[in-house]
Order: sequence, then C-alpha cells, then structure tokens
Amino acid sequence: MPVINRFADLQSDITAWRRDLHEHPELLFDTHRTAKIVADKLREFGCDEVVEGIGRTGVVGVIHGKTNKSGKVIGLRADMDALPIHETTGKEYASKTEGSMHACGHDGHTAMLLGAATYLAETRNFDGTVVVIFQPAEEGGGGGREMVEDGMMDRFNIQEVYGMHNMPTLPVGMFALRPGPLMAAADQFTIQVEGKGGHAAMPHTTIDTTLVASQIVVALQSIVSRNADPLASVVISVTSFETESKAFNVIPQRVELRGTCRTLTPETRDMAEAAIARVAENTAAAFGATAKLDYERGYPVTLNHEDQTAFATEIAREISGTEAVIDNVDPVMGGEDFSYMLEARPGAFIFVGNGDSAMLHHPDYDFNDEVIPVGCSYWAKLVETAMPA
Repeated sequence: MPVINRFADLQSDITAWRRDLHEHPELLFDTHRTAKIVADKLREFGCDEVVEGIGRTGVVGVIHGKTNKSGKVIGLRADMDALPIHETTGKEYASKTEGSMHACGHDGHTAMLLGAATYLAETRNFDGTVVVIFQPAEEGGGGGREMVEDGMMDRFNIQEVYGMHNMPTLPVGMFALRPGPLMAAADQFTIQVEGKGGHAAMPHTTIDTTLVASQIVVALQSIVSRNADPLASVVISVTSFETESKAFNVIPQRVELRGTCRTLTPETRDMAEAAIARVAENTAAAFGATAKLDYERGYPVTLNHEDQTAFATEIAREISGTEAVIDNVDPVMGGEDFSYMLEARPGAFIFVGNGDSAMLHHPDYDFNDEVIPVGCSYWAKLVETAMPA
C-alpha cells in the first residue's frame, strides 16, 4: 500500500493524540478541550492562520503552499465530538468521562487531519491554500451548518471541500464512495395522540389511545411500501411509544410516538413528511381520536458532486490500488452534517475502512489506529494532486 512514508514515521505520535482524545470525549458543542488541543497543535505545526470559535467551538487552520499561482483553496473537514454512550471496550485509554465515549471514530478523524496538517505545513509541496476544518457537534447538533452559517466558506475563500469517515467491516486500506446521494436526509417526528382515558375494565367508555397509536405505527409502514417509489429508499422508524400512565388498569388519555424518517431525494422527503401527517391524522380520526404531528427536518442528503467524487476516487486508487476502492457503494441511510458543507461548495465525502471492529455507535466500538497512515496519505495526496507545485 503506497502510503506516504512520513505518516509511517508519525503514526505513533498521531496514535497518541487519538488515544488522548478518546480518553476525554466531549459532546456536541462542548468540545472545548479538544478544540484547544487542535488549535495549539496547528500553531505548533506552523499553520499560517489558526482561528477558533467558528460555529461556536470549531477550529480552522490555513496552510499556504510554496506558491499560489493557482489561487485554489481546498477545505478538508474532520469532526471532533463524541456520543452519550457508556464505553465497554475495556481499553487502557477508554473514556474517563462517565456516559460519554468516542463511539463513531471522530477522535480518529481529528487525529488523521492533524497528521495531514503536520505534513502539509512541513512540506508545503502544493500551489494554493489548504484549509483544515475541525467541526463540533456532528452528532445531532448541526455543527457543520453552524460553521457554514458563520461565514466560513466565504471568509477563507474555500472553493471545494472534502470529508472522510471510517467504516467498520470495510477492510483497512479500502475506500468506498459514490457520486450523488451517499447518506440520507435524517428527520425526526413526534406524534401526539389524544383520545379519552378511562378504566381498563370499561374500554367501551374510552377512546383507547394505546390501540390508536399502535394502528398508526403499523400504518406508517404503508408509506414505505405503497406511497414511495419502489426504487426510492425510505426508512420510517417509530423508536419511542410513551403513555402518560404507568398503571396496569388505566387506558391513557394521551400517547406520544417519536421516530425518524430517512430519505435520499428532496421529492421523497416532501412526500414522506406529508404522508406521515395524513396517515397519523386520518388513522386517529377513524377511531374517534386526534393526532398532531410535529415534524423536524434534520440533516439534508449528503450529496457528492460528480467531478469531485471522480477526483477523490482517483486519489483513493493511488493510495490503495484500483481493487481497493468501491466507487459506487450503496447509499447509507444514516445522516451526516457534512451535507451542509456540500450544499455550500462542491466536494466529496468518502468512507475509509476501519476493519473488523464493532459497529458505529456501539459501546464496544474503537477506531482502528492502523487506518491512520491510510487516511493521512489520502488527505495529503488529495492536496498535492489538486494543487500541484
């Protein structure tokens, strides 16, 4: 595997950075320790400019090449935040913060981009400018949106932007991506069902919200099977069913349903939102109850741009070989807020293999440190190829 030799030399240092971040996970925008470490290291590496506090707690570093005849500026993004999960890996560097852990590999993403920044600041073997972006709050906080809305793209004149995420089960050294929709729009909904509560022994005097809500849960799946195009991906999951009563002999007055809806196109997203409201309201009405939908749109579709995806594919093949790059991987129905950056600028998001690890968001998950030279080499090669000196 033709990784850049410098990253083999730096692997132990980058691994130590990664494991320190793993020991001290921080949630959402509260990435103060992580952001300070990132900013201090970027200054230590000799970045030409380091700016903190973008998108609340985001950090941006600017590295100029040996020359700037091209005037080109490329952004590279890593996420920094952890998840509210209790870690069970048993590793010596396991989380020291109860109830929080790096269960998605953002510690590895941050460490790899820091490693790439070290090399790029040392060598500056490119013609143009690279902007390294360290983002908070990917896990539900919309940190990518916050950084874009804070004017990051215009402030640093970023013209293209690239992101990377590890993928368990994909072997170390392999990459996977696709042009177009790579990850889903992730929306969430709450349905308030109201009927008429009463005694469980006299259901005929009530409007049973438990029954009504159960019918809604089942009926929502007809949207996937009967309203969506069979070739369009839609996932509707009701993940919480909560009544206001815990008693065995009470039919509750109200039931609250919560869940998510995931889609890959704007048209399917609009259809699903309208259909969820229609199905919930009309199903409830059929039983004499009412249902009120609160639908909140989350991250948009992560949409890879064609030219930049072709370029990213070429770089991945140079690092790992043609056979180690899947260039038309199936879309993933998880969400990713790098999508906001791809809405603001052309670019591409790529998966890098994490090997035989636990799945993302699992308490036994750990980032595979053997990925570090591969990911760092991808970043460096992308910059040097896009902006040849």
